[in-house]
Amino acid sequence: MTSEQTGEHGEVNVTLAEVQGQIHADLSVGANVASAVALRANGNVSSPGVKLHGAGFIVTPEEAADLGLGTVLGLERHIRDYRNGRDLTDSPRGVKVIDLFGLTAEQVRGQYPAVYQWLVERVKPERDQNNRAIYRESWWIFGEPRRDLRPAIAGLPRYIATVETAKHRTFQFLDASILPDNMLIAVASADAYDHGVLSSGLHIIWALATGGRLGVGNDPRYIKSRCFETFPFPDDDTGLTPELRQRIADTAEQIDAHRKRQQAAHPGLTLTGMYNVLEALRAGRALSDKEKTIHTQGLVAILKELHDELDAAVLQAYGWADVPADQWLSKLVALNAQRAAEEAQGQIRWLRSEFQQKSLTNSEQTIESGYAESAQKPLDLGAEAAAATSATSAASAASAASAGSTASAEAQAWPAELPAQVRAVADALSAAPDGLTLAQIEAAFKGRGTWKKSLRRILDTLAALGRARYTEGLWRA
Repeated sequence: MTSEQTGEHGEVNVTLAEVQGQIHADLSVGANVASAVALRANGNVSSPGVKLHGAGFIVTPEEAADLGLGTVLGLERHIRDYRNGRDLTDSPRGVKVIDLFGLTAEQVRGQYPAVYQWLVERVKPERDQNNRAIYRESWWIFGEPRRDLRPAIAGLPRYIATVETAKHRTFQFLDASILPDNMLIAVASADAYDHGVLSSGLHIIWALATGGRLGVGNDPRYIKSRCFETFPFPDDDTGLTPELRQRIADTAEQIDAHRKRQQAAHPGLTLTGMYNVLEALRAGRALSDKEKTIHTQGLVAILKELHDELDAAVLQAYGWADVPADQWLSKLVALNAQRAAEEAQGQIRWLRSEFQQKSLTNSEQTIESGYAESAQKPLDLGAEAAAATSATSAASAASAASAGSTASAEAQAWPAELPAQVRAVADALSAAPDGLTLAQIEAAFKGRGTWKKSLRRILDTLAALGRARYTEGLWRA
């Protein structure tokens, strides 16, 4: 449906556009974006920001000073600049947030008593009413502190951020000292080349097709597992050269600097306003008086030129300079499948090789539950070596089940500890290249209690980590 109009007698006249082609699982016709799979190359470098579960964590700069920021040694690590979606798309509030991740309540009370009292009075009463015991008991820490995001950003001078739900899909660099809100998606890369590819029209089209929509305005939503982790970046096999990489990076730096410079010069100027005008320029629509002001303040014609140059460079990096826009999605779907096949053979085009390989190894030892039973330290597998034999036996049982063997190995005991459970399930999937149904995975283990209820959560978490995928009714590594 392209339009609808109500007639004078209440009837509705509908204009339809016809598209022919195969109908995919997501009811779309054309490029089968639903078939795209998460790539290990993009794994463990993107995450939503923190989720506070308590407005009392947010403080103004004046309140932060009263709590000791600038005078109490070490407090600068725990009262940080904070940004949410509206801070990025509209006008920044300039607020800070109290981040005590890694400290016990006793440490907070002893080292930062004014902060402790502030949270006792403004956060604890709300947390005491929360249904989740971990939120009530660890009331001084964010509800979702994002243990996976912190090591990814550690050591970087900046990272890339985008607003999860927004009218215009834009990416920008944030200083690493800034803590992102849950409604931001952070990409742990300081590389302007990555920023440039993500800011290109190709990636925007991909994000619109793979993401969802949310809210009264039906604004596009950026879902990291679908929009980012499945996106195939260009590489030397597509036509990327060192010169093109540098050109993309330089243009991305100019775009980021241009927007920030103009916003600093005109405090009322917003990204949403600038991209509304950019959209009007591209459509050839006449600007309103308000839009003309934004056009002048934001130098939007220059912004358009920079984006056009970026798009041309990124298309060249893919080798698609002469490919019509209506074929871009199909090309990206095919490249995703090519990258997935490469990864199955061991060739992974990492975005941040050293960090990601270490991180994916560690993901076998820890599982991101969104909240820490122990706020200071990750789950330790040092005492779990004995579980390896059990996990291997479970993998053998699962493999036999996958092959339809009538003499499958005996089901193994379900591990008692969470890290061992994660490892056992991952090993079972790795041992069954043809995939396993949920029932087959359950059959590989035995145990009393409600352990089967946690199995699906573990599978979903492995999928989020890029270590499992669910297709055609089967779970695969």
